[in-house]
Amino acid sequence: MAVNSHELLNLAVQAADDKKAMNIVALDLKGISLIADYFVICHGNSDTQVQAIATEVRKRAQEAGVNIRGIEGMDAARWVLMDLGDVVVHIFHRDEREFYNIERLWSDAKVVETV
Repeated sequence: MAVNSHELLNLAVQAADDKKAMNIVALDLKGISLIADYFVICHGNSDTQVQAIATEVRKRAQEAGVNIRGIEGMDAARWVLMDLGDVVVHIFHRDEREFYNIERLWSDAKVVETV
């Protein structure tokens, strides 16, 4: 089953939301960066929640037949980076999200309304 980038975006956002991720933001990077079509940025309030969000995103992506290119940061659970190809998911611990503020770094990108 082939999943397009917008469907993958919605899958990642829904998985994060199901694990009560906080302040989920999706950015459209098309035309801005060659890294990915979309970034999903969210945070959890504890290491356990960050890991649970990442685990749920991975599970849903695998169920949809998505080739996960890489996951970094699961052990420390301060900033988990998931490369799903056209979608890159950033799952921060609350403190790190405020510190890195990557939404500001990608302020040229449009915020995407997800279903």
